[in-house]
Amino acid sequence: MLSPAVSKPAQGRWPEVDFDVDELAADEQIYVEFFRQVSVREDMYVPLAEHHTADGAHSYYVLFDRTATWGHPGDPQYVAVHLHRHHEKRTFDFEKAPLPLPSMAQSWLIHRGCPADVIGLNPELGPPAADEATRALERRLAGDGDHYALGYSYTRDDPDDMVTVVALRAMDERATSPFRVVVEEVDAGAWTHTLREGAFATVAEALKWCDDRLTGTPGPLPPVRPATSPTRPVLPPTAPLPGPPGKSR
Repeated sequence: MLSPAVSKPAQGRWPEVDFDVDELAADEQIYVEFFRQVSVREDMYVPLAEHHTADGAHSYYVLFDRTATWGHPGDPQYVAVHLHRHHEKRTFDFEKAPLPLPSMAQSWLIHRGCPADVIGLNPELGPPAADEATRALERRLAGDGDHYALGYSYTRDDPDDMVTVVALRAMDERATSPFRVVVEEVDAGAWTHTLREGAFATVAEALKWCDDRLTGTPGPLPPVRPATSPTRPVLPPTAPLPGPPGKSR
């Protein structure tokens, strides 16, 4: 069943996604792996944004996965896919990532070569932003998403409490508040969504706030202080943050 977080367009039909790789099967192993990881659910993806380069070599997709609610509770419902086609060799490469927020999927694609101004979300799909604070944070997450590493997320698509919580770790080891929590909430009555963030000094504090939000007892999000340094070293990837007790993801 389709999550209520994505609404059917006015014309009454879901847009379809076409990965256009059927003629690029020279490398059978890649083709089979792409089918197993991505295209097996092609008819269940809703393309929220996509961009194709003029030469057809690269395609970038932000997809809503309608099968996500069938899997592990709390799983991300969005998938970012980057295709690099090699037409002369009749093969292709691909990358994919399940992500909890559309803006994070946009960021993932932008940092793989997609121009930022061509991967905007389809305004007919999903509840619009409720305020400028939401729009500003979404723009920042899309543009600066590589400043943070995803540690933990949980998506709840209950119509009575549609919420996604995300815990992030700063890539700058000198950050004053190295952990952030981003929370998206959908107002089913108004059919809008809000996005807010808070800053935490420790991973335990960040994960506790996520757990409190999911159990309905959160305190206010601690304010985010502006960064004091324009430079940041990039650290190597680390293992994901542990989830809160009793939460699956």
